This record gives sequence, C-alpha cells and structure tokens, in this order.
Amino acid sequence: MLDRVVQSRERPEAATLIGSGKAEELRSRAAGLEAAMVLFDHDLTPTQQRNLERELGVKVIDRTQLILDIFARRARTREGQLQVELAQLNYLLPRLAGRGVEMSRLGGGIGTRGPGETKLETDRRRIARRIRNIQVQLEAVRESRGQQRSQRVGVPLDTIALAGYTNAGKSTLFNALTSAGVLESARLFATLDPTLRSLELPSRHKVLVSDTVGFIRGLPTTLVQAFRATLEEVRQAALILHVLDLSSPHRREQACQVEKVLHEIGAHDRPHMLVLNKIDKLEEPERTAWIEAEKAAWPSFAVAAVSALTGEGIPELLQALDQSSALEPVSEARFHFGLEEGGKISFLHDHAKVLETRYSEAGVEVWAAVTESVLRRLREHVV
Repeated sequence: MLDRVVQSRERPEAATLIGSGKAEELRSRAAGLEAAMVLFDHDLTPTQQRNLERELGVKVIDRTQLILDIFARRARTREGQLQVELAQLNYLLPRLAGRGVEMSRLGGGIGTRGPGETKLETDRRRIARRIRNIQVQLEAVRESRGQQRSQRVGVPLDTIALAGYTNAGKSTLFNALTSAGVLESARLFATLDPTLRSLELPSRHKVLVSDTVGFIRGLPTTLVQAFRATLEEVRQAALILHVLDLSSPHRREQACQVEKVLHEIGAHDRPHMLVLNKIDKLEEPERTAWIEAEKAAWPSFAVAAVSALTGEGIPELLQALDQSSALEPVSEARFHFGLEEGGKISFLHDHAKVLETRYSEAGVEVWAAVTESVLRRLREHVV
C-alpha cells in the first residue's frame, strides 16, 4: 500500500461518494505516487465507481470487489469456486452499463482485467445464462447436502459448527479438537471450503464438528446468498461454537458482526457457546478481567476460554460440550443380540462407545455408552 486517506463527512456524495474536492486530492496523490489502483474500504454504487475511475484516471475497486477477489483465490473445491463465481457475477451484472465486460477477469488477481470488450446486451445475456446454470448446480449441491443430513438424522450424530470472525482461530481450534490438519493461516478467509470431522467427547459421545468460512464486517450480501448451501451446515447444527479472539481490541464489534450474519442465515436461534480463544496472548490480571467482561456481555451464552494454539482450556471446553443441553445425553446400556445380527452389532460399534463385548452360545452381549437416539433405535435389544 502506497498511501492511505481517511475522510469524515456527514453523508456520502451521490456521484462519487467522497465529493469533487477529495476526488481531486486523491487524483493528485495517485499521480504523484504512480499508483495503478485506488481501493475504497466502502461499497460503491456502479455510478460512483465509474465516476471515480473517470475522475482519478486509475482503476477503482471497492470493498466488496476486494473480498470477492480474495474469495476467488481461496476457493479450492468445485462447490466453493461455483459459489464465488456466482457472487462475482451478481456483483458484476449491474456494473456493465457504459463499460462492457471482460469475462476473463473472473478468478484473476485483485482488480485485474482481461483483454477485450463485448457488447452490453450480449454480456448481460451471457452472464444471466451463467448465473442460472450455476444456481442449478448449487441447488443440486444443496439437495445433496440435505440428503447427507437426512442420513445423519437417520443415524443421528450431533453437529457442532464453528463460526467466528475471520482470523479468530477457528481452524486452529478445529485442528486442536479433531486433529484434522486443515490449513491454519492469519490470511483473511484462509478457510473457505467447509470441513467436517468426527470428535469423541469425554463421555464417549461422538459428534461431528464443522469448520466454516470466517465472517467479516459487512460481509457482502451476494456472498451470503451464494454460500447458502455451505452455511446451511451452521443453520442445521445442534450447537454453534462462536469463536472470538479475546486478544483483539475490536472483539466486541467482531462478535456483533458474527451474530448479525448468523441472524441473516437463520442460525441466530441455534444454541450457542462462546469460545474465547487466544488467551495465551494475555497476561494476568488482564486475562481474567477480559474473560469476565465477555461473560457479562453475553449472559445468555455458555462461555469457555481456551488457547487453541497451546491447548490450554481444551479439556475444559470438551467437558463443557459434554454437559451442554444442546447435545444428546449419553447413558450406558447393556444390549443382547443374536449371533446372526452382525449388522446391528456393527452399527453399535460405529455409533457408540463399546465398553465390553461378551460372546456365548446364546448370543452377543454388548455394554456401551450410547446417545438417546441410538438407544431408541436398539431399544428392543436392551437388557
């Protein structure tokens, strides 16, 4: 970054957002620094963007376009790439008038453009067709995820979804809980594609943990809509772990932004637990004071304080998860199966913690710690 300019004004100027005087100042600075691009930490209307490019004489991108470009670089799976492309196309469509469009810019570097132009109406029809095609493909993904969830409901495993502001340490916590080995990075949106792994709690209760994309202030509406299929994993979770960077001076604002996005996707009414991460960065008595302050700020949430990096507080978090009323209770039971009922015995081994197995001529006796749903499914075999 060559330079940074901050403006305070009562209301945005309709034509350029910043007004003619500030635009002239920016033009002079950009020319003096030989800048090739000006980035606005604010959303620009299509008209404002065109006017600013004309006034400044350089490429202008806004906050939404930057986020979309970062997402395009981070997407690895086919689903993630489709979701990002859909968001990019929806962003691009109203910005075609007066400039044409270069389709090859999608998925490129930040603010870059490909060669050539096409006519406005041809571009609109092409983009509209592509949007419809992507929506069909994503709907198929959504249906597939729905079927997978139905299968999990048939053989219930509670799902715990990690949610939080980007760079709060969700992926580090995910790895600490599940040993999944997913990418841990301080880069924005380093984890874009969702990951699902199993976790066994101290009571031997097996659950699934889902790592999701990090949220950010003013997450573009186009992205929230495009990632609906992915974010449904959060909406359907039995429990949401809201991971918060306790060491961040902006943690309260970040937490509010995360809760706002959860509300937008219909997940605000799911049971929550607040996980205060990165406590290793704080010394006493500041650490204790900040933990107590967050507990007071979120009185309706259960709160756990951890360092996903060092492992401090992880055992206590697992105990808290075990005791959460949002998850199915676990109890020990003894089952009896006939020797020919190997499928049911295998099911019990897959979905419960088998403590003891005894074989006899009369059949197989299994003692196991099971959830209520598994117990209901095998009720006829309880002895």
